[in-house]
Amino acid sequence: MSSARAGTDRLRLRRLVHTDACAHNPSDGVALHRRRDRRRAQHGYGYWVVGRHGRARQPGFRGIEPMGLHGEPVLNLFHRFAPSPGAAHVPDLPLIARVRPANRASQRVAERAGLSRAPHLDTEGYDGFDWIYVARPEHWAA
Repeated sequence: MSSARAGTDRLRLRRLVHTDACAHNPSDGVALHRRRDRRRAQHGYGYWVVGRHGRARQPGFRGIEPMGLHGEPVLNLFHRFAPSPGAAHVPDLPLIARVRPANRASQRVAERAGLSRAPHLDTEGYDGFDWIYVARPEHWAA
């Protein structure tokens, strides 16, 4: 999915532009958008705007992005969708999801995606405290 647009019969995906980045997280700015753009160019994957065909409103964002967790490189599985109406090749990095403790919907998504809660990895994230869910719990044995 390295092209500017992709999708399914029901949904369309497109690369973020600066105004999208600011909409999904108001603290994001031009520098963060440029960093994400460089990462996409370097790795071939990143965040996408998720939309419905034939509708102007964008319900959310989804994607993966490399980051560090306790000194180890990982891929963060990110999604943020409005409460109302990857890549073809993923490197061999541990897959995690950072979830806010109060965000039950994101916790359920992580669990349904097969990720397991790893409380010993919880940490202060880029923009708040994160609960960590992991795809391979054996990799992160406490």
